[in-house]
Amino acid sequence: SGFVTARRIATVSSKITGRVAEVRIEEGMRVEEGQVLARLDAVDARAQLALADAQRAASESQLAEARAQLLLAESMLARQQELLARQLAAPAALDQARADRDARAARLASLGKAVEVARRQQDLARLGLEHTEVRAPFAGVIVAKAAQPGEMVSPLSAGGGFTRTGIGTLVDMDSL
Repeated sequence: SGFVTARRIATVSSKITGRVAEVRIEEGMRVEEGQVLARLDAVDARAQLALADAQRAASESQLAEARAQLLLAESMLARQQELLARQLAAPAALDQARADRDARAARLASLGKAVEVARRQQDLARLGLEHTEVRAPFAGVIVAKAAQPGEMVSPLSAGGGFTRTGIGTLVDMDSL
């Protein structure tokens, strides 16, 4: 006599703490790798993504404005150089135009970095939205359904509270 056990078994949990909005599994159900098993409430994650989208748009708008201002400053510098060459302007005016151009170039570089930060925040917000979906790590059969819509789930142990640590238990029947 003996026991047949699976080599791969996992309690599937979310990557974040949240309220279960939808559970798409039942005991005995066969699932494929990557299949959505449950969804968490995504209201906060969607709001974060919308905010990140708006911040990126604002940063890109400021960058476009800075480019236009730099072009104007370069034009003013060229004009001051021409006037100085004809001795129609003071050297201080040329120095001021050069300083203005340099300051606008530095602002353009700074805003370029701000756009990059906004893009990365947007990527992070998209990742947060993706984490509201609980997916199967491998193909197998659901042997236990642990969570219901409305319950809280967390990847960490709740310490005796009412928060579940998993959505369900998945077994790879090909690894018996």
